[in-house]
Amino acid sequence: MLSETGFVRKRVLVTGGAGFLGSHLCERLLADGHDVLCVDNYFTGAKDNIAPLFASANFEALRHDISTPLMAEVDEIYNLACPASPRHYQYDPVQTLKTSVLGAIHMLGIARRTGARAFQASTSEVYGDPDVHPQPEDYCGNVNPLGPRACYDEGKRCAETLFFDHRRKHGTSIKVVRIFNTYGPRMHPEDGRVVSNFITQALRGQDITLYGDGSQTRAFCYVSDMIEGFVRMMRTPDDVTGPVNLGNPHELTVRDLAERILALTGSRSKLVFAALPQDDPTQRCPDIGRAKALLDWQPTVELDEGLTRTIAYFDALLGGRRARLSVPATG
Repeated sequence: MLSETGFVRKRVLVTGGAGFLGSHLCERLLADGHDVLCVDNYFTGAKDNIAPLFASANFEALRHDISTPLMAEVDEIYNLACPASPRHYQYDPVQTLKTSVLGAIHMLGIARRTGARAFQASTSEVYGDPDVHPQPEDYCGNVNPLGPRACYDEGKRCAETLFFDHRRKHGTSIKVVRIFNTYGPRMHPEDGRVVSNFITQALRGQDITLYGDGSQTRAFCYVSDMIEGFVRMMRTPDDVTGPVNLGNPHELTVRDLAERILALTGSRSKLVFAALPQDDPTQRCPDIGRAKALLDWQPTVELDEGLTRTIAYFDALLGGRRARLSVPATG
């Protein structure tokens, strides 16, 4: 719908829209003036994440699993649906694969029928345990197709293949991004990822568990920066298909992250070490040269600022336990 100012209101479908990233994306799209259909089966997503959005007449939600067909009349599709933490995607690996592969097929079917532009939220996990560092988009990866992480890694790789084959075969308008570690409010407190794990353990006064010796590196992007990258990618010309890495190129060790969270929470939790899970990558850091060139995008939220916001969210979620720690909070 074209307004007097020239703004085009679009009908936008967001799969996984009640999840961590999906709920922030729905919020952003509504703020931009679009009509949003949030689709989620609530396996890892939560109605609480989208509850404030129901006040908008431009928002609606549908409980649905995208591994089964869906009919919708939309202009744009953001396909975010899939459990993204090892703890969640390994719970039912077959269903994880079905979500990635059948979900992509069904969303591309809608795009082909309606002429909608389809966005695929892929992942840095397509690079596996990389032997190239940092990881550029033309690196084909080092993935174990038989390991416990393969249901997610290979599912996302297959989804990318489907998107590009649809582009070649049917001319479908596609956008593919590869998401690197992202954090912020609305992360699931029990998803097993390092940021949520470390923060909840610190706030509860529990030992902070590091896998391996803590020397493996990660690079963390705050959620608002990631959503900005999504929106910019969707707005690019049709010949810009991706894949495009989105993430923070400034890496640190997992141990450094734990110590930073201890300082920001004022927790007296101790660091303890456990065995490194199979196929857990030792390095993960994006080359974002393509995102800078094509999207004029790079992260803007500093790690301490983002962690402070995330700690406040988890503190409220856990019932203000931070205030009952044995030392005053410093962050």
